[in-house]
Amino acid sequence: MTEFRDNRTAKSVDADSDRTDGLAGRSGGASTDGGTAVRGDRFSGGPARGFLSSMAADERIFAADLAVDRAHVVMLAEQGIVEAEEAAQILQALNVVEVEEHGDLPDGEDVHEAIESKVIAIAGDVGGKMHTARSRNDEVATCIRYRLREDVLDAVAAVNDARAALVEVADAEGETLMPGYTHLQAAQPTTVGHWALSYAGALERDADRLLEAFERVNESPLGAAAFAGTPFDVDRARTAELLGFSGVVENATDAVAARDHLVEVASALASVATHLSGLAEDLVVFANRGFVELSDAYSSTSSIMPQKKNPDTLELVRATAGDASAGLNGLLSTLKGLPRAYNRDLQSATPHVWATVDAVTEATTVAAGAVATADWPAEALAAAAGEGFATATAVADVLAMAGVPFRSAHEVLATASERADGEAPSVATIAAVVEDVLGEPMDAFVDEATVADALDPAANVAMRDSVGGPAPEAVADGVESAAAALSDAEAAVEGKRDALALAHETLQDEVSTYV
Repeated sequence: MTEFRDNRTAKSVDADSDRTDGLAGRSGGASTDGGTAVRGDRFSGGPARGFLSSMAADERIFAADLAVDRAHVVMLAEQGIVEAEEAAQILQALNVVEVEEHGDLPDGEDVHEAIESKVIAIAGDVGGKMHTARSRNDEVATCIRYRLREDVLDAVAAVNDARAALVEVADAEGETLMPGYTHLQAAQPTTVGHWALSYAGALERDADRLLEAFERVNESPLGAAAFAGTPFDVDRARTAELLGFSGVVENATDAVAARDHLVEVASALASVATHLSGLAEDLVVFANRGFVELSDAYSSTSSIMPQKKNPDTLELVRATAGDASAGLNGLLSTLKGLPRAYNRDLQSATPHVWATVDAVTEATTVAAGAVATADWPAEALAAAAGEGFATATAVADVLAMAGVPFRSAHEVLATASERADGEAPSVATIAAVVEDVLGEPMDAFVDEATVADALDPAANVAMRDSVGGPAPEAVADGVESAAAALSDAEAAVEGKRDALALAHETLQDEVSTYV
């Protein structure tokens, strides 16, 4: 159950797995005579049943539940808790459930109950042994982690694609001048490549955060039962292995109650969305100023004004930050103040994460496409690069490098800017101000050619060749570093996908020995 009914099983009813078996034995296929495998007849009706049901939302974890059921049954057989023949009947019933798919499940509170009811209907009373030594509390916690880890890898892959698009732009546009802004005011000339690398770096950290979160998602709660363990001789490490988890959440209460891994994933996704929102805002503003031409595939027109080309998709990317923030805050608000072990509130926790991971992954894919297909008009960008006397800092820097205290150099350029009315002052104007402020002629510090170079946007950019700066050589180094980090991240995702695929094959092989 997609924790939209995360554990559509309340601890008070499903506190011990023996009760489930007892109900199954009495009903002999409870889902067909008014009761259910878990609730029997007593709790099977009433006006709140629909409110409790998460069947539609649980389609997301249908495959996860089947995998968890299979691993659990294989372990029960290996431990001698159920007979091999009984395990075979249960596993064969699960194969039927898989073939008939989610839509053919009987009504139930959640997918877990519905699958169990159908297994009992197919296999008879022996199907009731499937739930031995577990609770829906540890079952759903495991299903959520099983599915979420795939979603996290999909999100990282999307982030990596966006990084790749940005690195490609940085490589291609490393010498393309553009204006740089602070407070949306002309600040210093930079390059499109330098701008692109700034977002590639932010998304690199986001990918790292998601991969770190994956490690904490990839731990198995199965075998914790309701919250207090089980008297059965279960092998929790074995089910973790069969399901591709790296280990177990050791404490049984923590295993069923923990949702901090959801918070970690939602937080990392909110960071991705926030960075994408800034990227989208930049592109919307750049498009308005003629600094970028977005592909028609990532734009739209007005329903009434045919001349318009609107950056609609990027506006929706920008809005995704609000969705992601709401998802994180909703999750935290749901979890705040819950007493330990399982509480029914948790069934409302996971939908926040499902919605967030879906929205952010899609927005990331769209943003990557918009960046990859955009055109950067070099002439327009170069013409704007020096506007608003954006080269002033470089002139102050060359004076400072000649021994003038930077604060004095700052005063010189501020005065020169005032005299030029905000436009770039001439070399002659700067020379006059230097003499007025510093009391010596400019050539006592720097020659006119050096100042003229500092006033030129291209030479200005080339000067700033410190690590991470916009000079073409520095950008080229940044591209190389970003590409290497991207390659590592892509390999990490592939490695984790391969490990999960191998675990799936191993589980299938184990199941095939019984059926």
